[in-house]
Amino acid sequence: MQVTVVGCAGSFPGADSPASCYLIEHDDAAIVLDLGNGSLGVLQQHIDLTRIDAVLLSHLHVDHCIDLTSFYVFRRYHPTGVLPAIPVFGPTDTAQRMAAAYGLDADPGMAGIFDFRAIGDGQGGPARFEIGPFVITTTPVVHPVEAYAIRVDAAGHALVYSGDTAPTPALTDLARGADVALFEASYLDGMGNDGVHLTARQAGEHAAAAGVDHLVLTHLVAWHDRAASAREGSAGFGRDVTLATSGLTLTLGSH
Repeated sequence: MQVTVVGCAGSFPGADSPASCYLIEHDDAAIVLDLGNGSLGVLQQHIDLTRIDAVLLSHLHVDHCIDLTSFYVFRRYHPTGVLPAIPVFGPTDTAQRMAAAYGLDADPGMAGIFDFRAIGDGQGGPARFEIGPFVITTTPVVHPVEAYAIRVDAAGHALVYSGDTAPTPALTDLARGADVALFEASYLDGMGNDGVHLTARQAGEHAAAAGVDHLVLTHLVAWHDRAASAREGSAGFGRDVTLATSGLTLTLGSH
């Protein structure tokens, strides 16, 4: 299973990275976790967009979902004709929110282009389902809107993506024994964490408690000191961490 960081900027695109987006590939299958601002353009550097089998949206803040509207244009107006609908897993009001973002009536909205499905149990709870070779497990996390962390298992390996969350044991539980954790690190120590995100140190502590092999800090806000994020994340994790960069690729089981 291969993971490519397409976008890792937190809250808004940075000068060197779009907002949140991660490409997961295995056995000729490909899924995308989040499509934040600017990510669809960079995603094309890594994959033919017609090869994407499904999109999973952790939550509906703009920096995690808004480029789904551009993906709609790609699939709706493709020169070969309208492309077959693919699943989009997201919070319960994803179809309505995405239609509104593009200025479409809620009915039919983007139906026929995307097959909208709940990423949780449809009532804000956890879920487990399969997409091709991938086994997906989700759990609600702590954020001002309906939000989920996402675990992807395939071929005996696993990665866990935190989405956006305040500290929560649910994230540790989901990540137990994972090869790779993509955990947000929106804040540094002493910066007045607003209770809806993790600091780099907290990301490290959650990953350490879960027994994760490799921690990648992501959702890095452009005005923060990256070196300080690495130091504080490593202190929480107990060993070195990796800072996400756009284009970083990891093959699970090889790090």
